[in-house]
Amino acid sequence: MLAPSGSRAPAGSPLAGKVALVTGGSRGIGRAIALDLAVSGAEVAFTYASDEAAATETARRAGALGHEGLALRADGREPGAPEAAIAATVARFGGLDILVNNAGINRDRVIWKMTDAEWSEVLEADLTACFRYVRAAIPRLRERGGGRIVSISSINAQRGKFGQSNYTASKAGIIGLSKTVAREVGQYGITVNVITPGLIATDMVAAAPEDVRTRALGEIVLGRLGEPEDVAALVTFLASDRARHITGAVIPVDGGQYL
Repeated sequence: MLAPSGSRAPAGSPLAGKVALVTGGSRGIGRAIALDLAVSGAEVAFTYASDEAAATETARRAGALGHEGLALRADGREPGAPEAAIAATVARFGGLDILVNNAGINRDRVIWKMTDAEWSEVLEADLTACFRYVRAAIPRLRERGGGRIVSISSINAQRGKFGQSNYTASKAGIIGLSKTVAREVGQYGITVNVITPGLIATDMVAAAPEDVRTRALGEIVLGRLGEPEDVAALVTFLASDRARHITGAVIPVDGGQYL
């Protein structure tokens, strides 16, 4: 049973009564996902690595929607952190129905200059942490009789990207991991899907050199950057009963950038 935390979404809301955990939910795409899940009726916990001010703002916005935003400081590169974050979510809200793996980093460099540390750091943050959260979440989802796992990858995992061998390898690994887990947990009513965003208007993209953004825009059929809310809308759909027969899917949100 969910603990009280302010007004609730109407009973007809697609995620009313559900509990979600979003990794990397303090800013950008992660914040948009957390807030969209809350708008749709879910109780939402989210992790952040270091930006306490941004995490506080996400929690405040969730509260303004009538839902507690439970901010959890956790670094998935630490072996016990995912289990602790999930345990804290369950302790606060009484269970877990939805896991969204969004947290990630990049350390871009051409491969002949990339250090072992730069390779390992990105693989640990983007792929190994995802594995740890999925592993920890599945017993909790089974306790609820089913659930949803949605992981954020990238179109660059499917096409490659100059200077991003560590990032693209980790994001490609998320696709392989998710397809395998989808086969393993379908019997328990758990779906596992992947979203592959293209260029999305986040702070990181805004800080990129102008020529980099211009070249990327030239690839996008719709002629504009995606917004974090474009990704969030698909996450919420995949987390809902409307997507109950979708699993093992890899779905782009890229304005046609990968075409």
